[in-house]
Amino acid sequence: MNDEILYDLKDGVGTITLNRPQARNALTFGMYDRIAAICGDIESHGSPKVLILTGAGDKAFAAGTDISQFRAFDKPEDALNYETRIEEIITTIESCPIPTIAAISGAVTGGGAAIACACDLRVATRSARFGFPIARTLGNCLSMNNLARLASLLGPARVKDMVFTARLIEAEEGHRAGLYGELVADHAALLTRVGELAQTIAGHAPLTMRATKEGLRRIAAARGHADDEDLVLMCYMSADFREGMEAFLAKRAPNWQGR
Repeated sequence: MNDEILYDLKDGVGTITLNRPQARNALTFGMYDRIAAICGDIESHGSPKVLILTGAGDKAFAAGTDISQFRAFDKPEDALNYETRIEEIITTIESCPIPTIAAISGAVTGGGAAIACACDLRVATRSARFGFPIARTLGNCLSMNNLARLASLLGPARVKDMVFTARLIEAEEGHRAGLYGELVADHAALLTRVGELAQTIAGHAPLTMRATKEGLRRIAAARGHADDEDLVLMCYMSADFREGMEAFLAKRAPNWQGR
């Protein structure tokens, strides 16, 4: 598992690379935990001034959670514990005391999209395709907190359109919507531009950035947290979720029953 997340520190900039290109950088639970460990304890990782998160290769930033891990889900606690665990990890990324930049090439979907949304800035190639195609694939749902993050970035109407149609947002639309701060031509240009951006930010007042991040986090937290356990259980404990997972792994179309 150690080589599935790479960490590098150079000139005050830390880089986390999701390193499963053969699986479009799909995230295992161990990968999630390793990302959170770095973001939650930057002092033990060389005290970088800026942190870049990216995916190996140009095909995907991350294509969500590795679906095979859901096969063990057979009771309500599995679904609730999964959502709680992922929320803790996303919150740790969001709460990282230094600026974070998501450098995105190709597919950025599911859990990968949630990680990208938790970063402070996002720069993408023109091949980037963002979304949560769960209405077409697994039949599960997004947590309230992830819906809130998406709505704050894209607006409720676009979130509904994206989830209901299971479409992926192309790079230009994402840029116009404010999801990406910049678009670049290709993966090589992405790494160059994000490196330049990180060096610029690394030279600025760290307390200003830390206060800005924490202030915005507190504003979002003050909006409260709505209970979503019933929605999580409705989806994850359904026959449709089991059918969606097995269909996805078998590379066939699911037969939805609505139960």
